[in-house]
Formats: sequence, C-alpha cells, structure tokens
Amino acid sequence: MAEWTIRLISIASYLILAPLAGGLIAGLDRKITARMQGRKGPSILQPFYDLEKLFSKETLIVNKTQYVYIVCFFVTMMLTGGLFFGGFDILMVFLTLTTAAMFFVFAGASTNSPVATMGAQRELAQMLAYEPMILIVAVGIYIATGSFKISEVIFSDMPAIVKLPGIFIGFVAVLTIKFRKSPFDLSTSHHAHQELVMGVSTDMSGKMLGLVELTHWYENIILYGVVALFFVYNSLICIPVTIVGLLAVFLLEIFIDNICARVKASVMIKYAWGVTIVAGGINILVLEYFI
Repeated sequence: MAEWTIRLISIASYLILAPLAGGLIAGLDRKITARMQGRKGPSILQPFYDLEKLFSKETLIVNKTQYVYIVCFFVTMMLTGGLFFGGFDILMVFLTLTTAAMFFVFAGASTNSPVATMGAQRELAQMLAYEPMILIVAVGIYIATGSFKISEVIFSDMPAIVKLPGIFIGFVAVLTIKFRKSPFDLSTSHHAHQELVMGVSTDMSGKMLGLVELTHWYENIILYGVVALFFVYNSLICIPVTIVGLLAVFLLEIFIDNICARVKASVMIKYAWGVTIVAGGINILVLEYFI
C-alpha cells in the first residue's frame, strides 16, 4: 500500500510540476542561446507568456482527425511520464514514448499540406535514427542492474553510468535529435532558422499548437529523467552528482545547437546508427563478456 502511495504521489508530482519545469528549461535554453549569440534574449518566463497567448488565440482546425491525434499525443506523453516517474518498466516507458511520437507524426501527415507532410516524413526519419539507441539504453540498464523496473534501478548499489559509459554517451548523442536541435532540427524547429517554417506543426495553431508545445515540455522532462537514471542509486551522494550531470547535458545540447549547421536526413541516420553501434554495442559486449 505504501509503495502505491509513493507511486501515485510521484505521478501526480510529474503531471503538475513537469509543465513548470519544462517551461523554465525552455526559457533558460532561449536565454543562454541568446547570450551565446551576443543578444540579451527574452525573459526566462517568456515560454509561459507564449503558451498563454497560444491558448488565448483562435484555433483553426484543418480537420478533426488532426485534433484527435494531437490530443492522443498529449495524453500518451502524460501516460509515459506517469509510467516513468511511477517507477514502472522502462521498456513500457519507451514503448509509450514511441507511440506518442507516432501520434505527432500522424497529426502532421493528416493534412494535405506538402510542408507538414514533408515534416512528418522527416520526423519518421528521426525516429528511425534514434530508436535503436533508445532500445539499447533499456537493454544496458537491465544488464547493469538486473532489472527493467525503474523503482529497482534507482536503488542499485552503484550508478548505472559506471557500467554504461558508452551507452550514456550514445544516449546523449541522440538526445540532440529528440530535442529537435541543430544539426538535427529536420522535422520542426523552435527557432527562426527552419526553411520548412514549423515543419510538421505548420498547420497547427492556437490551442492546438499550445497543446503540442506543452506536450514537448512533458517529453523533455521524461528525457532528462532518463539521463538522471544513469546517476541515481541507493545513496544521497547521487543527488549533487545527478544535478551536475543534468546541468552538463543541458549546456552541452545548447552548445551543440549553436555551433552546428543542419545536416541531411541521411547524414543524421548514419551518425545515430554509428554512435549506436560503436558506443552502445561495444558497451553491451564488454558488459556481457568481460564484466
């Protein structure tokens, strides 16, 4: 009973706090990016103002199907976060995360817009690039800790990164794709340097676009939660270490976003699969046969 109480509190905390944390992370991202480019930049709270403005605008729905897909995208992402922060099976978490991403693709492809359709196709290419590494993360965590359950992984005797340095590097490498940052902002972009306008979300407006943005905030918290999973273990010492690790990954992704020009989809796939095979594959082989 106590275990389920903790699970429910964790899930409720995620559902309530994730949008706040996601918005602040987005604001910090924009502020740091502006400083790197020699600009003052907007307020850290600007993403919240933008979201409020989107929800106050009129929503022009291209078709009802697209709206249904976006709602499914939002609900499935909330379910994914609930499973993760509730301490459930990490394989199930990644399965629902992929399902949510597919709803986003369907939403873009459901219109007759060539721009949105091309954005949806590129979103699929991005999924093809990062999904193998995501699967290897789950396999590596199981080999290193002996469990797929997140509630058991966080109470391991040592942090997973000790046995999974290669897999951690590979996961951070494909996070750039998941965060839709340069050089892999192929399907859509949160910055004004995308020739596809907003790509897969071109035909989304008002409350619909606001819901998409809110869903991305939920998603980002899940992804940073997976990063934290590499550092958390059964010791209070892991808390400052985890914070430092999260901060390092956050700043690294912003740095990469600001120094890299966008590449073609074929280059992205070669890069992601190369990292998966080299960093992830070798790490698993070492764990399986030498440790």
